[in-house]
Amino acid sequence: MDQATLRHWSRRAWLAALWAQTLKAKAAPVVQRRTLVFPRDHGAHPDHRTEWWYATGRVQTASGDELGFQVTFFRSRGIATAQEPTPPSRFAPRQLLFAHAALSDVRRQHLWHAQALTRWNGSPTAQGAVAALDDTDVRLQGWWLRRTVRGYEAHLGDAQAALNLQLTPTQALLLQGDEGYSRKGPDPLQASHYYSLPHLRVSGTVRRPQRGGEARPSPPESVTGWAWLDHEWSETLLHPEAVGWDWIGMNLHDGAALTAFRLRRADGSAVWAGGSWRAGGSTAVRSFAAQEVQWQPLAWWQSPLSNARYPVRWRIHTPVGSFEVRAKFEAQELDSRASTGAIYWEGLSELRDADTSTMRGFGYLEMTGYAQRLRLGD
Repeated sequence: MDQATLRHWSRRAWLAALWAQTLKAKAAPVVQRRTLVFPRDHGAHPDHRTEWWYATGRVQTASGDELGFQVTFFRSRGIATAQEPTPPSRFAPRQLLFAHAALSDVRRQHLWHAQALTRWNGSPTAQGAVAALDDTDVRLQGWWLRRTVRGYEAHLGDAQAALNLQLTPTQALLLQGDEGYSRKGPDPLQASHYYSLPHLRVSGTVRRPQRGGEARPSPPESVTGWAWLDHEWSETLLHPEAVGWDWIGMNLHDGAALTAFRLRRADGSAVWAGGSWRAGGSTAVRSFAAQEVQWQPLAWWQSPLSNARYPVRWRIHTPVGSFEVRAKFEAQELDSRASTGAIYWEGLSELRDADTSTMRGFGYLEMTGYAQRLRLGD
């Protein structure tokens, strides 16, 4: 056996052993101060109930058109039984993998959205649909997100539109919360492991939907810009009173990175809140306590599809200042009932100084639980 073949089978054996260990593990609650280890923690965590790799960004075409994009891969753990064989049959799926792709065309005020869903038996050596355990590599139905020596590669699309993007890090990992332990509620078990990569340099191509619903595909266009990536996994994320959340991830022009979120009750009050700030050129992270972040809606939009009302303009008060978040256009609601079962608002937005209206940066605003209560892993 040559050395290349030996390395190949050695790696498969290591992955199989890692998968077998995961198979035996019970549900793993997120605990405080668990040191994240990379590249392992770039990979999947099948012993946790819910996980996502989530990239959003703002790019421009060669003609100057402004576009926003979303690339999200989800993993959800099913219920295991003690009678399952090891390794499991390919007919015994233990996990769900699904993905969302979206493209916001600001000039045309048009949103394209596609989704994919499949089952996965949980083995990192499975063919086809898989979420690797040793690094980021999530694949299903010809879509993928993977980490390479240069950064991240994303490929998603359908007959109408497509994204082929390279996301290159320009800053260090940002560990959210307490070194990656991010509280999401008053119970310490209502938490996630969570890190971000802000200020990713974007290059690649997009294929936009044709105007007027023409059947022929549009040609790919080169794009460049900046993106934000989150990776988060949890066993128990939502407090029983929470119906959804509001979240922003913002790349500022001076290199700073701002995160803010809140878990929200049906009456609009906050169950919990948090976020972080990292100044441009710094590696120090200022984490926000729950009482230090307040969200104030300023303007609303009502969806003709779901009839939900979304705040599309916010004032957000944080320990490092007050900011205004404005959607680039209102109609950026996504209907993902065919995969996650949820309808939510996810859109390109701008960040301004709340007092002077000075433009500070761009990023994404996400709002869930307005059309219906959000359920994770049900």
